[in-house]
Amino acid sequence: MQGSEKSSRRGRRSTTMDGMPLNDMPWWRWRANVRSALHMLSDPAFQQECWLTGREGYGDVTDAVYRLVEDTWLDNWSAEKYVGTVFRDSGEAALVDVAVLRVLRIMHQVGADAPVSAYLEHHGWPEAVRAAREAHVRLAAGDGDDPDVPPRSLPVLAVLTKV
Repeated sequence: MQGSEKSSRRGRRSTTMDGMPLNDMPWWRWRANVRSALHMLSDPAFQQECWLTGREGYGDVTDAVYRLVEDTWLDNWSAEKYVGTVFRDSGEAALVDVAVLRVLRIMHQVGADAPVSAYLEHHGWPEAVRAAREAHVRLAAGDGDDPDVPPRSLPVLAVLTKV
């Protein structure tokens, strides 16, 4: 963009983006994937019952991490970049950033192909779970959802995010 061009986005945030209210997320699929990943990463009972046992339809830790960062590139830049689209406000973005950093640190230490147990036994896992829980609860509340319902299976997520 040329320095002399004017941008409606420079220096301020509005309550709408191109006429769309902020509560109508244009990248709702990205938000659904991020929320699903955070939900699974934040629920130790789910991790024990589904991931450790290899229950069909829920993927594994690595799948959740990729879902968290795949389309959004949150492994390369801050969630703040998506405030007003994927995330409603800086509070959501900050919590997501903390969760992403905690989980990615562990993934890089144990390896992407490590068994689920390597993640769950990692000394930093409880902190990663706590950070994911804080982000999950904030995003669920923003969407008017109950954060304590069990995570949805990946086939159900696929149906919900289908165009």
